[in-house]
Amino acid sequence: MTTLQPPAAAAPRAAGPPPRRARRSWRGWGFIGPFLLVFALVFLAPLLYSVYLSLFRTQLIGGTTFVGLDNYQQALQDGQFWDGVARVGLFLAVQVPIMLGIALLVALAIDSGRLYGKDFFRISVFLPYAVPAVVATLMWGFMYGPRFGLVGDINDAFGVHLPDPLSSGLVLASIGNIVTWEFVGYNMLIFYSALRVIPHSLYEAAQIDGAGQWRVISAIKLPAIRGALVIATIFSIIGSFQLFNEPAILQKLAPNAITTDYTPNYYTYSLSFSGQQHNYSATVAIVMGVLTMVVAYVVQLRGMRKGA
Repeated sequence: MTTLQPPAAAAPRAAGPPPRRARRSWRGWGFIGPFLLVFALVFLAPLLYSVYLSLFRTQLIGGTTFVGLDNYQQALQDGQFWDGVARVGLFLAVQVPIMLGIALLVALAIDSGRLYGKDFFRISVFLPYAVPAVVATLMWGFMYGPRFGLVGDINDAFGVHLPDPLSSGLVLASIGNIVTWEFVGYNMLIFYSALRVIPHSLYEAAQIDGAGQWRVISAIKLPAIRGALVIATIFSIIGSFQLFNEPAILQKLAPNAITTDYTPNYYTYSLSFSGQQHNYSATVAIVMGVLTMVVAYVVQLRGMRKGA
């Protein structure tokens, strides 16, 4: 008769040091290392150097001395700087909605499928973006000229007196027209790309429900491209606060209407290269950068909140 033997007790595991963790792999750092190096050289280093410059002041007597936050206090009380900020703020409030509205209408028209030759119109609207800003400003500046340009030729040909686009009251609107002409195609392409990835099943469902074209736009297309609208708005805000090329070039044509402090960026450039105030120029640039970042961040939060 076979008897069952109880199972032998497992031998106790010998005490010893815990297993070593696997060695950390540094391959990932090898892939992102070149990017981090370039990022540090072209972004972090200039930014830190600008902060360093903003803490000093060069004087005729005493040379370069450490002044702490005195330059920032001066910038916050600088009327020329805040006049430029107010000017680009007005430019932003008027030009950006007009530019984005036109770009959105063009994108919707091309995406509707009812526009003949849509490829031609898409390329035609986008083409001005390929023109360098300097060339575009010179071209429009020539057309704006009341004595030597298109406006002057119209006045002479028809015996009329059109308002001077380069006068102090109209030059900001003239700059807005140039920027709009340049960047409508860029923003149109952003909106059109977002429209092309909307699922066709949504259009089929809307067609079954009997929704019209305007209902499709308001209920499907606009909500679907809300993210693209927010991105384009943020880019446009940053571009407005960085306004420099157009006023700097037109200043030679309209010296009485455009001063060297017309925009914050132009003011910073003038302080550094004409006034040799490198330390204060760095301070104004940092203050303007922080202001731009705050405004763009607020717009992003509002856009995300609406999309939630």
